[in-house]
Amino acid sequence: MRTQAEPKFSAAERKAGAAYLRELFGSIAIYIALLVLSIIYGQAMETGPLKTAVLTCPMIGFALMIWAIARQVGRMDEYQRIVMLETFALAAALTAAVTFTYGFMENAGYPRLSMFYVWGVMGGSWLIIGLLRCWKTWR
Repeated sequence: MRTQAEPKFSAAERKAGAAYLRELFGSIAIYIALLVLSIIYGQAMETGPLKTAVLTCPMIGFALMIWAIARQVGRMDEYQRIVMLETFALAAALTAAVTFTYGFMENAGYPRLSMFYVWGVMGGSWLIIGLLRCWKTWR
């Protein structure tokens, strides 16, 4: 007779995960809505404080993302926090290495890149390191 396997996550962990996803995706939706509106209306405005405010208003959604992430970290146990911190620290170090290297390449004539690329490198580094750590744990 087969016995049902233990659930991978407890009810409290599933509840915390669902709350995090609601908070994070809600803040992403606000960010996207404000981003679209700022692009539509902000580009045509005259240069000045109002244009600056309109073009930076998507940061309200970004701040809400930070709030959602901070709340989720607060809901994690100590082990999960340590793993996340280690992964983030390695991603930050890899990002520093990549961006410093490209900075030297700019001195050699490569085109200057927008600061928006740094977040892409950081997010990609975090994802790759997280996947490698997950793979190492499960093999």
